[in-house]
Amino acid sequence: MSKLYLVPTPIGNLEDITLRAIRILKEVDGILAEDTRTSGNLLRHLDISKPMTAFHIRNEHQVVERIADRIEAGETLALVTDAGTPAISDPGFLLVRECVKRGIEVECLPGATAFVPALVNSGLPAEKFIFEGFLPHKKGRQTKLQAVANYPYTTILYESPFRLLKTLQQLAEVCGGERKVCVSRELTKIHEENARGTLAEVIGHFSKKEIKGEIVIVLEGTAEAQPDDDSEE
Repeated sequence: MSKLYLVPTPIGNLEDITLRAIRILKEVDGILAEDTRTSGNLLRHLDISKPMTAFHIRNEHQVVERIADRIEAGETLALVTDAGTPAISDPGFLLVRECVKRGIEVECLPGATAFVPALVNSGLPAEKFIFEGFLPHKKGRQTKLQAVANYPYTTILYESPFRLLKTLQQLAEVCGGERKVCVSRELTKIHEENARGTLAEVIGHFSKKEIKGEIVIVLEGTAEAQPDDDSEE
């Protein structure tokens, strides 16, 4: 029976792919890739040869129906992104929605997602959290920053290395420099770094070095930032 598989791929370390994911990539008729060059490198590493179709943020609106038609016609396809789980701050949602609408079976494999290790190793409360992904670059950015400042729970943001300092400085303006934060970069890679401290301390840390790699910001929520009135003296 034809279906769409959502297959997580490593966020850095190529060993972080499941045996099941490798089997599915070998069995499907074709692979939908955010960047065929990046996915091609992974497939060569895994000794897998499959036809690939570009599926990325710039073309997903145009090709969703065509891809769904292919699955309805009998093909089984796997959707992968450059790193991590499809549809989490990456293309995928529109295709999944179209497949669900048509009654096409969709199956998502468990696997690598950058925000999970960043959250768990941050030292901040993880029983409740808010995932925001990337902040708006321009329109609505200040409104979103204000909202993030008032979230009661640990909040997770994605950021590029080029905008990290600007975002941390803006967060300090709306949250105060004493709000706790953990910035993770190069997760699972040889130069992985988790910078923990107050916003002011982490800004100082990254102001002194060249910033590289994909970034996850884990910010303390207001519920944790405020003293507990019910705590014992």
